[in-house]
Amino acid sequence: MNRETKRMMQRQGQMEADGSPATRRAPAGGQGPGGRGAARTPGKGPSGRKRTSPVQFTREIRDEMRQVAWPSRAELINYTSVVLTTLFIMIGLIFVLNLGFGRLITLLFNK
Repeated sequence: MNRETKRMMQRQGQMEADGSPATRRAPAGGQGPGGRGAARTPGKGPSGRKRTSPVQFTREIRDEMRQVAWPSRAELINYTSVVLTTLFIMIGLIFVLNLGFGRLITLLFNK
């Protein structure tokens, strides 16, 4: 479960801040859990959520980057060659089409 999913579940009241399942609470003002009439905790900013500290943010970034499947050198060279080959083919195709349409327009309007 990633950081965004955890935060979303905390906002919806499905999970506590420590990651344990949330206990059921009485609905505020007749609204169900996560309803529009739910009371916000004062002092937690304009949106009602707790801010992440810069240190915690950096830790979460490091943890997410460790989960990335980085390509090997051979894969990177292969992907780069595919992209460059496709790029050159598209450049050539657009050049030929532009040249052809340009000459066609010149022939049509020079009569």
